[in-house]
Amino acid sequence: MDLEVRHLRTICAIADTGSISRAAAALGVSQPAITVLLKRMEESIGGELFQRDRTGARPTALGERAVLQARLVLAELESFAADLTDPSSVPRPRIGSAHLACLSSIVDGLVKVLPHSGFTLRVEPSTLVLAQLLGHDHLDLAVIVMLEDQQVALPPHIAHRTIVPRLPIFLAIAAADPLSHQPSIGLSDLRERTWVCPPGADDGSLASLREGCRREGFVPHIRFELPSGSSRPLIESGHAVQLVEPGCQASDAMAIRPLDGDPFTARMILAWHRRKFTEPSVRAVYRAVAHAYTEHATTSPHYGHWWRAHPEVHPITE
Repeated sequence: MDLEVRHLRTICAIADTGSISRAAAALGVSQPAITVLLKRMEESIGGELFQRDRTGARPTALGERAVLQARLVLAELESFAADLTDPSSVPRPRIGSAHLACLSSIVDGLVKVLPHSGFTLRVEPSTLVLAQLLGHDHLDLAVIVMLEDQQVALPPHIAHRTIVPRLPIFLAIAAADPLSHQPSIGLSDLRERTWVCPPGADDGSLASLREGCRREGFVPHIRFELPSGSSRPLIESGHAVQLVEPGCQASDAMAIRPLDGDPFTARMILAWHRRKFTEPSVRAVYRAVAHAYTEHATTSPHYGHWWRAHPEVHPITE
């Protein structure tokens, strides 16, 4: 069977929604049609792409590689179509970003420093995918958050500058959970909890979670794999906990708490294609992102205390 664009869109939709039925609804086709198409793809490729059970569908190791490559091919096709649509137009900057709570403020800043560019923005939870999109010329610039123990290499033609050298990873937990009443939570106290898998786990975030828990003497029970930002109902209802960006917004039913000793930390960088941005433009973008993140961190009710106590990690915006 020859693979077509619809096949690539299908496996990406299943990975994004975590379910064949939700993927069918998102694509506007019937569930049996997607099931048949997926089965034919797996027969053609020679392996299972998704593990299916009552909780949904999650990629196998082969499926994760297939979805990653499919995203790159689809991004290339989108770029190809855009170039043909108006060949005389000036290329619009293609910007990528990790899933950050202050994203709207970042966009406000980018609109000010790139007022006539008509930039596009792609949010991608996987550090690895963002790095590959940059390396394959599908993005021109990206705000990337890498866990400290991640080794995601950037190619030589991609320059980068650190925005925040160290930021903590916090925990999202149901407000009704007794642990949520503590100012911070020990990782070892979570051995009996059920976890949501970190989004973009192909970049090493899942391995980092498992290693951190292993150091505390337990294996995390990872029950749920969901698209980025869709785990809130499960957490609020007490079905799971999840590692989250520290600026993540709490709710009446969900608390955000630091972990004792900051067992998981990350760094935020700005990476860009050397030939696509001038140095003055990069400095302006850097200041806009750094200002947006600093303002959000400072005013966050649960992150602000940590942020103010660690001035050494604040970005230099002069």
